[in-house]
Amino acid sequence: MVKPNTHLASSAAATTSKGFLVIEDLVKAYPTPNGGETVVLDGINLSIGEDEYISVIGHSGCGKSTLLKIVGGLERSTSGAVWLEDREIRKPGADRMMVFQHYSLLPWLTVRENIRLAVDEVLSHLSSANKQQVVNEHLAMVNLTEAANKYPDEISGGMKQRVGIARALAIRPKVLLMDEPFGALDALTRGKLQRQVLDIWENHRQAVMMITHDVDEALFMSDRIIMMTNGPHAKIGEILEVPFPHPRKIEDVRGSKEFFALRNHALNFLDHHFSQD
Repeated sequence: MVKPNTHLASSAAATTSKGFLVIEDLVKAYPTPNGGETVVLDGINLSIGEDEYISVIGHSGCGKSTLLKIVGGLERSTSGAVWLEDREIRKPGADRMMVFQHYSLLPWLTVRENIRLAVDEVLSHLSSANKQQVVNEHLAMVNLTEAANKYPDEISGGMKQRVGIARALAIRPKVLLMDEPFGALDALTRGKLQRQVLDIWENHRQAVMMITHDVDEALFMSDRIIMMTNGPHAKIGEILEVPFPHPRKIEDVRGSKEFFALRNHALNFLDHHFSQD
C-alpha cells in the first residue's frame, strides 16, 4: 500500500535548490471500496524550466489531468512532492493559473469584468488605473478589445477561451497550466488559437504545462513532449525533445522532415501503449 504524504517543514529548509518546477517521486492513489487502492500515477519525476513550454500526452485514464491538478494545488499527491522555486506546492496559488477546456467564465460578467475580477483579487496592491491598464493590455493581447463589454453568451467558443487565457495571464503567474485548452473548439478556430497562444508565449515567456491528445498540436507548440504510459500505475514512458526554433510558423514546422519523423515516433508510442491496454 502507498504510504500517505508525510513531508516535514524542516525537509524543505534542508534541501538545496531543486530547479524551477520539479515533480519528485510523485505517486497518486485513490482508495477502493474493498479497502485497497488504485494507483493512478506511479513515480513521476520531471523538471520544467521557468520559460519552457511542455505538453503531456497519453491515452485517457493515464492521469494527465490529475498530474496537472496536483501541480496546480487542486489535488494532493499520495506521496512524493511538487516544488516551485524550492517551495513545496500544497495548495492553489496565484503563481500557478489554470486554463480549462470549458472556459469557466462567469456569465453575468462582461469579458472585461471576468478579467478584472482576477486582477482585483490577486493584484490588489495596484491602483484602479493600473488595474485597468493591465486588463486593457491583456484584452489587446488576445484581440478582444472590441468585445470587452460583451457577455459570454454573446461571443464564440474561441473568444471565450481567449478570455480565459487573458484572465490567467493578467495576474502574471509563474506557471500557466492548460488542460486541453483547445479541445472544445472546431478545427479552424483551434488552429488560429494555437498560433495566437504560441505567439503570446514567445513574446512573454513563462513556464507552460499543457495537456493534450493532439500530437500535431504538441509538436507545434512545445519544447518537450512528455509521453505517458497507460494507467493504472502510469509513468513517464518517454520524453520527446522538439528541436524547432522559436519563433515558429506552422507551415515551417509541418513542412520539415523532422516533424514527420517526430510525429510518427509519438504516434507509434501511443499505438504501442494502446495495444497493451
